[in-house]
Amino acid sequence: MSQPMLDNVFREWQSSEALAEQMIPLVGRLYRQNNVVATMFGRSLIKQSVIRILKDHRFVRKIEGTELTVEDTFPIVRAMSELSLGPAHVDVGKLAVNFKRQGGGDVEAYLRRELHEIVDAYQPGASTGEPQDVVLYGFGRIGRLLTRVMIEKAGGGNLLRLRAIVVRGRGDVAKDLEKRASLLRRDSVHGPFEGTIDVDVETRTLTVNGNVIQMIYADSPSEIDYTDYGINNAVIVDNTGIWRDEEGLGQHLECKGAAKAILTAPGKGDIKNVVYGINHGDIQEDDQILSAASCTTNAIVPVLKVINDEYGVATGHVETVHAYTNDQNLIDNYHKGDRRGRSAALNMVLTETGAAKAVAKALPELEGKLTGNAIRVPTPNVSMAILNLTLEKGVDAESLNDYLRDMSIHSAYQKQIDFVDSAEVVSSDFVGNRKAGIVDAKATIASDNHAVVYVWYDNEFGYSCQVIRLLQHVSHVSFLKLPHEAG
Repeated sequence: MSQPMLDNVFREWQSSEALAEQMIPLVGRLYRQNNVVATMFGRSLIKQSVIRILKDHRFVRKIEGTELTVEDTFPIVRAMSELSLGPAHVDVGKLAVNFKRQGGGDVEAYLRRELHEIVDAYQPGASTGEPQDVVLYGFGRIGRLLTRVMIEKAGGGNLLRLRAIVVRGRGDVAKDLEKRASLLRRDSVHGPFEGTIDVDVETRTLTVNGNVIQMIYADSPSEIDYTDYGINNAVIVDNTGIWRDEEGLGQHLECKGAAKAILTAPGKGDIKNVVYGINHGDIQEDDQILSAASCTTNAIVPVLKVINDEYGVATGHVETVHAYTNDQNLIDNYHKGDRRGRSAALNMVLTETGAAKAVAKALPELEGKLTGNAIRVPTPNVSMAILNLTLEKGVDAESLNDYLRDMSIHSAYQKQIDFVDSAEVVSSDFVGNRKAGIVDAKATIASDNHAVVYVWYDNEFGYSCQVIRLLQHVSHVSFLKLPHEAG
């Protein structure tokens, strides 16, 4: 390639960077003023860097087979910013691809047609529900990630208000607060927190990106009156895992100011185990205690759902290759569970998983059809589920992958199912992925009535995003999603 051609390629890149830079404040203003969440085929564009925005455009080519540049999307975003839009989730990528396929034309006229439900619907302070007080009971791996996600989402409708975090009592409050803040600020797996954290020892609060969060020290729910802190009708998200039945979790509901409880682990007894996107419609208004099931259950149920809908699942086995967790020992020591006492950092540990049986709670049609095991491996995050399935209809790998790709883009399960088609991806590539599970197309095996599907999942962050979706649902935070899918 000649030097003039090289120079031209670089100038095109610089031009794309410049447009992406102009797009960032427009996306931010739509979010903060109009409560419009702009996405690129399901990937949020809010608070993203120039490079991330450009990478998301390249992602479209992989999943849609069509080139999409920032030159295509910038006019869409600019026109959106001028249309006085009401609250919604708007997929800028899908709008731009459809606009190109229709041959272009008048951008404003196109948007007025595609977004007619929200055009000229702006009202100052408009939102998609009433503000909901939220309390995190526990501040471990999941608790801190839930904090990150809720703080990130606080800039638009500001509906989920993280009001307090409950931790066990400590002697030196000042030192404890600083340590809690430090753990939120720095994370070995998920990287530094994007923002500022201020500690106020006198009021026992953390101010995180302008959100004041009360730290409550208590050894049991019975010690807490949330109304003392101005907290009312709160949803308590228990991420300690100490209580998993109605009796234990019911302690939260006895606290003044508490209305509902969500468990971030599989529930026992008659507690509804909910995989958001699949069976959240089963939740009744009077359900006060809910379980968000497990990270593995959230990862596999959406994929199993769409496969069963199209091909029928006769029988199957789920093998989970799971990152080690805080429940395991760093070096060999006593543990009440079989094998989990052996060093997590040095061994693959074969253990049990309830995920296969738990599938039936979200998908009753698969009850008794699945078995499962788990292998804990020496990685700190990101796991994989291998779905070894006997189907009722014949299928080949190409058609199965095409179907799963389509489900990841154009179905109601877009937030739950992601899709990757690369021979080079490894577990660390999925740290921070917000989907419940990611189908690895290159690993798919299928012939006749047999299929093996590999599903990656960030067992910490992806699961936390599912918990947030469930939390939004029980809080009646709903989002109009545009454009509507064809058909």
